[in-house]
Amino acid sequence: MKQIFTLVLLVLLPFVVGCKDDSKKSEAVQSTASTWKTDFHDDFDTFDPDNWQDQRIWVNNENHCYVPDGELGTREVSDGTLKIRVVNIGEQRPCDNLDKHGNQHPDTEYVAGRICSKNRKEFVKGRWTARLKLSSNGEASMFPAWWLLGAQNNESPVQEEDENICWPLTGSGEIDIFEHHGDHMKDEFTTGAIVSLGECDKGDWESQRRNFPATLNEYHEYSVEWEKSDLVYRLDGKEVYRNEGEGDKYPEPMFAILNFAKITDSPMTGEWVMEVDWVRHESRN
Repeated sequence: MKQIFTLVLLVLLPFVVGCKDDSKKSEAVQSTASTWKTDFHDDFDTFDPDNWQDQRIWVNNENHCYVPDGELGTREVSDGTLKIRVVNIGEQRPCDNLDKHGNQHPDTEYVAGRICSKNRKEFVKGRWTARLKLSSNGEASMFPAWWLLGAQNNESPVQEEDENICWPLTGSGEIDIFEHHGDHMKDEFTTGAIVSLGECDKGDWESQRRNFPATLNEYHEYSVEWEKSDLVYRLDGKEVYRNEGEGDKYPEPMFAILNFAKITDSPMTGEWVMEVDWVRHESRN
């Protein structure tokens, strides 16, 4: 009888241990999850001016004009999502966008949307995530983006006294969570930090950014997280890239930007759309 009991115990022991291990794993997952709190979440049931404002500025030699208030369909909230568009209106029109030096954008037949959470929702470190997709990708001139800038950035709109630091110095640093460069890639996105070279308007765009595959016309979650001194980039919750030691270079509050740009003279017809399901920021407890 003792031998039978010993045999049964040996048979059941792995299952008992496995259950205990699973229980510990579950507790660990719950413990990890509990270290985050959501302090901003926008489901885009409406366009909330407490969260976002239009940002109308001429940068990167962009070929379009950013227009306000969703004019010409450039920014629309419908059916629970935000649509940011580039639209070819078929004829050139004046553009009042200015660059950081006060130069006015030339007349253009292209209009686009760009919104930011500047002076609305700004956070130090934590984790930023957006769930989004593109209507199409791989077309010349396409440049949709989901990214962050330091809250003391001195580019339009300047609304606070301390918004006097030029890109990409500390206080005006840049982190690109998602970019798609249609001119030279399809079904790939770019992610990573812009390294400040210590002077106004001088940044290293190459060393800390990489390209990764994704089905861009399907929804994915694109995120960046400060993990100790690193910046960790994830696609659908899975780490795809890490800027080791770069996180400490962004101690400032940062705001989020969603925009769709057209960056060369390549012709386009119709419209391009970036559709955003939600945006969220989380902080550690």
